[in-house]
Amino acid sequence: MRSPETFDAYYVETRNRLLHEAYALTGDAPASRAAVRDAFVVAWHRWRKVGQLEDRDGYVRPLALGRARRRHTARIWHRDKSLDPEVRSTLDALSKLTTRQRELLVLNGISALSLGEVARTVGLTRADAERELQTATSQFSLHRDAPTTDIPRLLHALTGPLEDTRWPRATVIRRAGAARRRTHTVIGAGLATAALLASGSLVATGAGAEPTSLREEKATPGVTVHAPVDDDPGAEMISADSLLSSAQLSRFGPGLDWTETATTDNLDGDGLLAPCQRERFADPDGVTALARTWEGTETRVERTKVGKGDQQRTRRREVADVRSTAVQMVEMSRNERQAAQGFETASLWFAGCIDPRTQLLGTRTVKRVGDEARTFRLRSWGKEPATLTVGTARTGNLVITQVVRSRGRAVPDKAVLTGLAAAVNGVCGSEGAGACAGRARARVTPPLGIGTPPGLLSVVDLPPVAAVRGPWVGTEPERARSNYAATRCDRTTFQGKGISKALTRTFLFPETPKANQLGLTQTVGAMKPARASTFVDQVRDRIQQCGRANLGTDVTQLASSSSKSGDLSVWALNFEINDSQSFPFLMAIVRDGGAVSQLGFAPDRTMTMSRPDFVALARRVAERLGPLDSSG
Repeated sequence: MRSPETFDAYYVETRNRLLHEAYALTGDAPASRAAVRDAFVVAWHRWRKVGQLEDRDGYVRPLALGRARRRHTARIWHRDKSLDPEVRSTLDALSKLTTRQRELLVLNGISALSLGEVARTVGLTRADAERELQTATSQFSLHRDAPTTDIPRLLHALTGPLEDTRWPRATVIRRAGAARRRTHTVIGAGLATAALLASGSLVATGAGAEPTSLREEKATPGVTVHAPVDDDPGAEMISADSLLSSAQLSRFGPGLDWTETATTDNLDGDGLLAPCQRERFADPDGVTALARTWEGTETRVERTKVGKGDQQRTRRREVADVRSTAVQMVEMSRNERQAAQGFETASLWFAGCIDPRTQLLGTRTVKRVGDEARTFRLRSWGKEPATLTVGTARTGNLVITQVVRSRGRAVPDKAVLTGLAAAVNGVCGSEGAGACAGRARARVTPPLGIGTPPGLLSVVDLPPVAAVRGPWVGTEPERARSNYAATRCDRTTFQGKGISKALTRTFLFPETPKANQLGLTQTVGAMKPARASTFVDQVRDRIQQCGRANLGTDVTQLASSSSKSGDLSVWALNFEINDSQSFPFLMAIVRDGGAVSQLGFAPDRTMTMSRPDFVALARRVAERLGPLDSSG
């Protein structure tokens, strides 16, 4: 029986108490009020069952507190100038606790729950809850600079900023709950029917459907599907059901057993869930966020011999080895402009990855996936070499980022695109979403500008070098008075009439001992295209003549191309010092229009770069030169 009178009484009696708890957890009064309101909307939607419960709070409280955590803007109380300093100090102290510690302290200090009930609410045994509560109490007391006996008073004082809260009438809440019930029944059927009639297939939507082919993931490209958010104020802003499932992760590593390790609002710890990620959120002023992580394990049989002689036998045991990890992050911004800025920020995390020994291999722009999308391929060449496969997309106010770190076979390009399309279609039609995904199309594009002067390489461009310690470190760019990228064969200089914007930069391994010769130098300059073409031809001629004229110099051409718009030549040179010693050197000259760059690498003993990697680096130089030419 749905009794409005019983519901109304419960709503009036409970709302301020839950608001107090939500505010103590978040420090965000507007988000807490909205979360409590929405929790009651959901409660009326299911009041036939909820009204029969002895502990109705046990149903409504998790809804309210969960929504408050997801919706709140971090440390919003710092922007509230009217807030009492005592309250602000209390919220600051609470913010320094972990989410679980904060919830334990708040529920134990404010609610009427017993410690056993508090433990069940946060998902701990009573003994674990007692230990964690003791830690929370001592940490809060330390950060607040107050005795533990003052904690109940300080927590109850948080009602001060909430005294003027205005609530919607119970009848408004019930109408919203009724609309939610109708929406769940009618809209779900309507969208499914529309999708079937329009395309003959259903859009893939996260965990609820595992597409077996790109055709099954297809939605009408460029079409924006808006969910009836105003009619459904109790709905999750980002539903966990909209994220990819473990089954869908199989495209990122066939043969691996993918297991979800966490689904989180990313408010605990340092918030850095993915390689190259620099901040907790791409949009620090966003509305909410949700993230999910996975591990992909490979099971192998390990055989060992035990016993001796006739008693010897083979023992077999299965060993699970984590070969890949993955993370998907979805952020909601306040509007499309902020989301677009968040998309660029997330893109720059990977385009300019600052993780040591991580190299950007390629960038692609993706069409027909959301409103804008990109993919990146990187490699990590540390102690455990791995490939990083990244897809990031924006649809409306939502930014989706997914990263797979593979220790074995890298994720195929097609799987990257279909996975990103599935992720976008997972949120398609939800609050804040824009265009869905169709059949993705991608094209290779130059790397994004990451703040270095036009034409110059960055550490993220540089490939591995064998037998070194530590990461590449670049010197500050300076005027090219000397050109250490040149050889004794060409003696190229970037000084003289008609040459502008001449800069040089050297990259070293400062943590590697006794690597006096090891280094990579790049020099760039801008000139008129005809002069630039002649400049490159002169370098080529000198290198060829040097190889023919000097018996102690070996010249091997590794790559060469030439056109009206650009040139690229790469050589491996070896200079004999005496009968037993020689000095190897890799050199390239590159032109894009009127922009020219010379690149030189000097190895040291076994510390060297592979020739294919150096040729690929010369091609990266060509990609970086474009902005220098256009700025000339």
